[in-house]
Amino acid sequence: RQVIGSIQILCLDVLDGERFASVPWDDFFMGAQALSPDHPTLAREVVSTEDGKPVYVKPKSGQLAKVAAQYRDELDSFLVELRSRQYSIRTEQSYENWILRFLASHQELPVSQMTVQHVKRFLNDLVIHGNVAASTQNQALNALVFFFREVLGRDQFELGELVYSKRQKRLPVVLTRDEARSLLAQLDGSAWLIASLLYGCGLRLAECIRLRVQDLDFGYKLIMVRDGKGGKDRRVPMPERCIEPLQKQLEAARQQHEEDLALGFGEVFLPHALARKYPSAPREWRWQYIFPASRLSVDPRTGQTRRHHLHETGVQRMIKTATQRARINKKVSVHTLRHSFATHLLESGYDIRTVQELLGHKDVSTTMIYTHVLNTPGIAVRSPMDM
Repeated sequence: RQVIGSIQILCLDVLDGERFASVPWDDFFMGAQALSPDHPTLAREVVSTEDGKPVYVKPKSGQLAKVAAQYRDELDSFLVELRSRQYSIRTEQSYENWILRFLASHQELPVSQMTVQHVKRFLNDLVIHGNVAASTQNQALNALVFFFREVLGRDQFELGELVYSKRQKRLPVVLTRDEARSLLAQLDGSAWLIASLLYGCGLRLAECIRLRVQDLDFGYKLIMVRDGKGGKDRRVPMPERCIEPLQKQLEAARQQHEEDLALGFGEVFLPHALARKYPSAPREWRWQYIFPASRLSVDPRTGQTRRHHLHETGVQRMIKTATQRARINKKVSVHTLRHSFATHLLESGYDIRTVQELLGHKDVSTTMIYTHVLNTPGIAVRSPMDM
């Protein structure tokens, strides 16, 4: 279908359109063969479960591919259990990777003979020999506990004492107002708009690129952030300087959506079971992403061809390049703009509870970390050098 669409654009838009008007493009689209499950274009290969529903497993290579084939039944059960609980696809991928790494280190044993001691030895080895961070060890721990409890049915799965990686307390990197202005000056178009929303609204990167048309309320100048971290929704103010660029971005996205519809595509991913409940909704304009990807892609779980949102890595590269051009000698990431948003609000006199709500933090203690740059730990501190 992608090949047919490319040739159609060439013939009708670039060459003599009237000459190719009689070509039965719709018939070609309808007659296009679906890709086989093992086609490399698909993000995941298809395997069947007991109830006949397809489960898509990321193809592996090398040692992990052999492990995946050896423990195929257990991995299929793991995916069914994980998806029945509405875990995100990224959690699924990371959990699957840790489970495969654990199974690879105990290939000589059947799963029924793997015990708590094997898991403890694996987790301790990550710290002692792998020197991993605390968050990495916790992720592996959560994946293995889920696997043994929910998939293998080991209800009495208690690990006891572990060698835990030491969690270091690190303060966030924050841009000054001049540095934020200089960084944004190095961007234009959709890159500027995304960076401006990250800094102007305190959005996480995933929250920003997943924004849909219906999430923008120009009347009240609000942006609805849906299904944020922890599955929570919240509202944030829409920056005045972003209103006109957002409207232009919507026009460009609408034009792209209409072109996709003309080619027989135009669907977008809908969360949970909304696509089954409202079959026409995936094609509706209000559900489309504000920042659509430049090309169609295959959904890794359903195998359907859709236009997803922009990929995170593209935005991360743009921010890195802009930082270098602005000659900012700080370790700046996309999340630095969110840190700067919170810090600058506190500097402007907004109370910490308001900032907590805007950031979507569950506990105010998480927001308290941004007070480190205010230089007011109870009393104003002045360096002896300046006295």
